[in-house]
Amino acid sequence: MNIAFFLLPKQEVVCLSTEATLRQTLERMEHHRYTSVPILDRDGCYAGTVTEGDLLWYMKNNPELTFEQTHRVKLSDVQLRLAHRAVRIDANMEDLVSLAKLQNFVPVIDDMNRFIGIVRRSDIIDYCEKLIVSGGAEMKEIAAG
Repeated sequence: MNIAFFLLPKQEVVCLSTEATLRQTLERMEHHRYTSVPILDRDGCYAGTVTEGDLLWYMKNNPELTFEQTHRVKLSDVQLRLAHRAVRIDANMEDLVSLAKLQNFVPVIDDMNRFIGIVRRSDIIDYCEKLIVSGGAEMKEIAAG
């Protein structure tokens, strides 16, 4: 099944710019209660995903940084611990399963690497559940048959 059916479009996704500050990132993630958010560059291309862990590690490794100073740090200065992979819009849902094990969502890009939205892990799990349930019903019919 094509992933476009499951796509949450860019307009409905909370994203951050590489130019966002650490403070803006913390406040936006807190406001929306997200643990990770996609990052876009100036051209709207997917640049990575920032996680709460990335922010915590940055603050731990920079003990002189106070919360009041976080507006001086650009998100582009924060090292991203994991390389969250994006997929192209023509990917199949099956292609996303392995990525969803490690990511809360899978970023989706077009053929120019422009970010067009995400597929949430919960939607991927729901899809897999339906496959398992329908497969189980088929097996019962075969066994009864």
